Amino acid sequence: MADLNVHIKQLNIKLQLLLKKYALLSQENEQQKKTIISLQESEKNKKEQLDALQQQHLILKASLDKMDEKEKKELEQKINGYVRNIDKCISLLSHKQNP
Repeated sequence: MADLNVHIKQLNIKLQLLLKKYALLSQENEQQKKTIISLQESEKNKKEQLDALQQQHLILKASLDKMDEKEKKELEQKINGYVRNIDKCISLLSHKQNP
């Protein structure tokens, strides 16, 4: 019977150690999730900055009239996309004002 009690105590000690390790790993996992979210937000911001800089670059090239045909088409497509988005916004606004 004494062996059984010793064995139960050993299992209990091992279980307590596992629970502590689980708690530590859960805490580390939460921290890693926060880090991932932070890095994803940072990446998104960097992409937005890159897009803005690329647009500025295209505009500068267009203003200097040093664009080749490919760049002119790219700029024209972007402008057309903006015009379509503006048209959609105007359409949505006009529908909301005239129910």
